[in-house]
Amino acid sequence: MRFLYRFKEDPFGDLSIVLPDEISIFSDFIENIATEEQVDEYIEYAEKVLEGSYDHFEIELNATSVFIKKDVTIVENPYRFEEPFENSIQTEEFIKLLLVWKKKIPEIFKG
Repeated sequence: MRFLYRFKEDPFGDLSIVLPDEISIFSDFIENIATEEQVDEYIEYAEKVLEGSYDHFEIELNATSVFIKKDVTIVENPYRFEEPFENSIQTEEFIKLLLVWKKKIPEIFKG
């Protein structure tokens, strides 16, 4: 993974992923993914874009939207209090980020 990240627990015990400023909006999207199956579904969409089965694919999840293209994935959150409202990373890096979150899901959402 090209970008550094860390996990942070808030006062209520919820775990979040902290990303560099240039991709920080991706955390708004990723933190709303609650199951490993959901991660797998999003990875499958991204892989289909990479292999050319889809030209692009858009995912809307709560306040964020992710637009997956072959070379780049763009995340947008128009409800943030201040700019930026959009970040982008290479689609391969987006998949790696999803995999990082997938490994953490059992710990985050333990019952």
